[in-house]
Amino acid sequence: MRHTAARRVRIATSGAAVLGLALTATACGGGDSSGGGKKSLSGQSVTVAGVWTGVEQENFKKVLAGFTEKTGAKVTFVSTGDNVSTVIGSKIEGGNAPDVVMVPQVGVLHQFAEKDWLVPLSKEIATDAGVNFAPVWKEYGTVDDTYYGLYFKASHKSTVWYNPEAFAQAGVEPAKSYDAMLKAGRTLSDSGVPAFSVAGEAGWPLTDWFENVYLSQAGPENYDKLAAHKIPWTDPTVVKALTTLGELFGDKDLVAGGGAGALRTDFPESVEQVFGPDPKAGMVYEGDFVGGLVKDQLKKKVGEDAKFFPFPAVDGGKPPVVSGGDAAVVLKAGKHQKAAMELVKYLASADAAGIWAKAGGFISPNMSVHMGNYQDETTRATAQSLVDAGDSVRFDMSDQAPAAFGGTQGAGEWKLLQDFLRDPSDPEATARKLEAAAAKAYRK
Repeated sequence: MRHTAARRVRIATSGAAVLGLALTATACGGGDSSGGGKKSLSGQSVTVAGVWTGVEQENFKKVLAGFTEKTGAKVTFVSTGDNVSTVIGSKIEGGNAPDVVMVPQVGVLHQFAEKDWLVPLSKEIATDAGVNFAPVWKEYGTVDDTYYGLYFKASHKSTVWYNPEAFAQAGVEPAKSYDAMLKAGRTLSDSGVPAFSVAGEAGWPLTDWFENVYLSQAGPENYDKLAAHKIPWTDPTVVKALTTLGELFGDKDLVAGGGAGALRTDFPESVEQVFGPDPKAGMVYEGDFVGGLVKDQLKKKVGEDAKFFPFPAVDGGKPPVVSGGDAAVVLKAGKHQKAAMELVKYLASADAAGIWAKAGGFISPNMSVHMGNYQDETTRATAQSLVDAGDSVRFDMSDQAPAAFGGTQGAGEWKLLQDFLRDPSDPEATARKLEAAAAKAYRK
């Protein structure tokens, strides 16, 4: 099971995925608006498949209802669960393929394109994307110079969340550099609160830690090369990033419970250890979706009880902005391609993104979305930071990798970084193991 940015949000905001849950988004009775008059797609229907469940699914249904109101088309949403590729493959074989799929990984989008499952997006969508999105988002939706995927929802995974009360008691401030963050962490520890709660029970938070350090320290060009396995994991830049990360992982004053304790801590628990009733750490690193867990599960107020600062620059590099996202693609096997293409065009608009922004638990890479649509100052800040980063945004590296290396529990990068968390004393040996696993996965 692949834990993507979307999966991470779902852990924070909803329960388990329910395969085949079909819900219809309609507005004003379907084909015609309440004011009468024929809509452009009246009588047509579109089926959309995606990973979302719970609150996320309900909010996406509001977006789809907006499309129904605009066009008259009936839209049905089907949840795939996490195994998007497997579920969509079986639906195509069974002759009941959805029309649009919200794909949560670059790697899966490439897989779909290589299997010849996708219809290229229209020139109109490409034009809208060029106006509303930084070019990097179009690049991540492109395979072999063909534009297939429109990124609708994004996550900002370069945010360090902290307990303001713990910071005030220790007399520390949000850090502007990685070294300053570790220094503040040691001051927190001296005041009686370990610096970081680290979620090591699953491997994906550890890949995010590595990616932020690596992007800032080694730079975007090397990040792109490593993501494509054009440089090996034994490259000196990788060893340096692991060494930097090992300074944190190997310090029991910085990691609550030490490496062994972190390996028993899942993601929701890591957040609870900082913002729950009995705080055991002052900070937790993860994406903007931490705010959803703080608000919905822990019933704390984001911006007051929980604040964040941008992941700080490492060794004089630029502050990193690592992201993830969900892209809308149109399937060749779908039965309603015209309506499907119109839906994706709608998703490229500021109006569509604005609906979910107002509902909460969402940020968009769409530059045209008015920041006033976001519910609170913290969400506005993360959304603005993502947009301001422009082409310097880099997509989650593990989500770009073959799943055997970058997205499988107990294997590949996840397992090897867990081993490194347990014992970070030999970065070069870890780099060699990572390269061996990557070489095998990328050959397939």
